[in-house]
Amino acid sequence: MPSPNHDLSHISFDDLRGLLASILARHGASPQVAAILADNCASVQRDGAESHGTFRIPGYLATMASGWVDAAAVPLVTDAAPGFVSVDARNGFAQPALAAGRALAVDKARANGIALLAIHNSHHFSALWPDVEPFARDGLVALAFVNSMACVVPHGARQALFGTNPIAFAAPRAGADPLVFDLATSAMAHGDVQIAAREGRLLPDGVGVDRHGQPTTAPAELLDGGALCTFGGHKGSALAMMVEILAAALTGGNFSFGFDWSGHPGAQTPRTGQLLIVIDPSLQNGNNFALRIETLVEAMKQAGQERQPGERRYIQRAMSERDGIPIPRAELDRLRALAAAT
Repeated sequence: MPSPNHDLSHISFDDLRGLLASILARHGASPQVAAILADNCASVQRDGAESHGTFRIPGYLATMASGWVDAAAVPLVTDAAPGFVSVDARNGFAQPALAAGRALAVDKARANGIALLAIHNSHHFSALWPDVEPFARDGLVALAFVNSMACVVPHGARQALFGTNPIAFAAPRAGADPLVFDLATSAMAHGDVQIAAREGRLLPDGVGVDRHGQPTTAPAELLDGGALCTFGGHKGSALAMMVEILAAALTGGNFSFGFDWSGHPGAQTPRTGQLLIVIDPSLQNGNNFALRIETLVEAMKQAGQERQPGERRYIQRAMSERDGIPIPRAELDRLRALAAAT
């Protein structure tokens, strides 16, 4: 949810999306790529994830300026097998690659019950739930896995090897918004550490280590040669390894430790891979999947779980659609200045 700030501006979703598209296009993205990234970023900001919304725009621009990413890349989609779509992002961003391969993956899932969408040579720099929620709104189940740059130390190890390596899941409900979760396998998202450093806040215990491998609650120490820890000790570490296998080894993308951006000062987007698994539950005869999900949700409520996965985002989304998306006035001014810059 947006952090408390009395000096807030409010902007409509369409206006923010247009502003962000203008910024990205003015700084080197093709109109097609700018439109897709702007829609993604505005959606994340609308839903209250500050660490992955407009906060990321300077990182996009710095990466494009560095030459590390091709912001005009046209993805290459390959129909690899009856249940397998392979997309080469061609050193572009992951969201345009997903958009390019999505329709074919959905067709395969509806024909075969399940399909893989494997993206490589791609840069993912956003939240993961926008990638899976649309599938659930079409009645499908979707899982997504993305690896990133090495900033997480495996459990029991001494140096960063994994990325934050998030996992996202979405499933349709009958007469309600989909169940959606998006979680990093690290103890905290890297963007949240950056925000804590910017705001002068300490981190909780167990989140990370300094450059010497010693536990620290200072975000600056973690960002200066330190590393995040996995959540849940060895359990989170195993999940992070699984994401490396699915998002990198299987797709042909780089491992989190497998790329070198040292020749591109200012680069911030990891050049790795992404795997999506899409399932059509309607092919199971006699199984009204969405209604069965409602049975599960009702049981969770009766057990005392008051808020379901994704519900907080939907609440913030409704507020943003009613009142406008809240953004600190100074940040909105900076965005408008970027849109005007040559």
